[in-house]
Amino acid sequence: MTKDDRDLLDVLRFELSFLEDGGYGRSPHSPWRAPSIFEDSPICPNFCDPARPHPCETCLLEKFVPEALRGESVPCRFIQLTEQGQTVDDFYRTGSQVELEQALANWLRAQIAKIEKERGVAAKIGMS
Repeated sequence: MTKDDRDLLDVLRFELSFLEDGGYGRSPHSPWRAPSIFEDSPICPNFCDPARPHPCETCLLEKFVPEALRGESVPCRFIQLTEQGQTVDDFYRTGSQVELEQALANWLRAQIAKIEKERGVAAKIGMS
């Protein structure tokens, strides 16, 4: 199993940019289905490979999946995007694509800010 050695902050920033640039719009390759959040993103270890050869535990996003749900077939669908606990899966069942993308954008911005803050504090501590 190959470990993903990309920087989590860079991955989250890329995902936000991908989202804001319309990356989850209808694909010309499969216009009959809405794209899947995270799964149809270049950040997914199995991006563009329907055989899904890479186990989800190699994905950097696994740290955001509640431990009890990491064994699901697509664990990233259970990342909680809102303070009320709504997950990607919840939005698929009860929300619209617009609501899902807005929640995802807010979640990504919050995670990015949190990591930047943690790293800023850590950098200052290391300098003393």
